[in-house]
Amino acid sequence: MEDTYLTIIRPSEGLYKEKGSKFYAFAFPVSTKEQVKSIVDEFRKKYHDARHVCYAYRLNPMNIETRANDDGEPSGTAGKPMLGVLVSKDVVNVLMIVVRYFGGTLLGTSGLINAYRTASQDALEQNEIVEKKIEVVFTIHFGYMVMNDVMKVIKEEGLVVLSQNFDNACVMQLQVRQRDYEKVLSKLQKVEGITIED
Repeated sequence: MEDTYLTIIRPSEGLYKEKGSKFYAFAFPVSTKEQVKSIVDEFRKKYHDARHVCYAYRLNPMNIETRANDDGEPSGTAGKPMLGVLVSKDVVNVLMIVVRYFGGTLLGTSGLINAYRTASQDALEQNEIVEKKIEVVFTIHFGYMVMNDVMKVIKEEGLVVLSQNFDNACVMQLQVRQRDYEKVLSKLQKVEGITIED
């Protein structure tokens, strides 16, 4: 099972100018719709004087979700070509925003598609595309008596410990590669009195 995906490592910007119109593109690494909404809202406030603030995203490498928004441009001339750039580069967990300042001359359908596509490509070219592993985060609860058994599995499987709390009972938040998750679960389930939640 494939458990890696391509994404970008930082925000980046691109620009395309045509007949006085300026298309400012911004690419962001994101992982949730809440992040997308927050960034888009922020841009709509920041660039309130712009004619259009269009966006597209691809989220969730395990089950890709996409959205394209034309923000008043003719249907399919902004969000769709922006999304097309993300698909052609096969990047996930990326938000692309293009802010358009109108220059007084209409560009027509093909001109708009080209402008939004080119600005988006420029923003991605200013970034670095990296391969990331799909990770699963889960929490385990167990008693002190089985601490050694749990630690043995963590060590053998190279699990990442994100947090741990050993007050009245033991609670650990762990991270593992998607492809190893089932194997790790079955090993942990053999430990007496352990409960697992994902």
